[in-house]
Amino acid sequence: MSIAAPTNTRTVVEELLRRVGEGDPERVAELYAEQGDWKLSWPEAEHGRAATPWIRHRSTRADAAAHYRELAEHHVPEQVATEVERILIDGNDAVVLGEIRQTARPTRRAYRARFALHLTVEDGLVTRHHVYEDSLAVARAFEAEDQ
Repeated sequence: MSIAAPTNTRTVVEELLRRVGEGDPERVAELYAEQGDWKLSWPEAEHGRAATPWIRHRSTRADAAAHYRELAEHHVPEQVATEVERILIDGNDAVVLGEIRQTARPTRRAYRARFALHLTVEDGLVTRHHVYEDSLAVARAFEAEDQ
């Protein structure tokens, strides 16, 4: 039995959040367009650091799956939580506000980071994924002790 893909912005965003919570990068990536606009609010010099390789701009559905795989590889899975406080919808655009709580796998340091996620949904797929988060909290959690 085939289930039709959701097309309503709120429905797509809620499904995306549900799949992210389930932790299957391939299923999450199914909700992204083949080509998209993916940006993170980190200083360009910080993109692609060895300690945080998931923090970089992306542009394809395969990139989206890789993002969620890399994110999972660098955090302790039993110590991950996200609190979504609000989802705001305006046509094809959505803004998700909340807080992530994670533990960096290499340092075992826990951190909390407030975030805003700006998504655009077109034809039932996410075409824009812009993340604004407390990058300092994330960076500190992954810093080596001798820095």
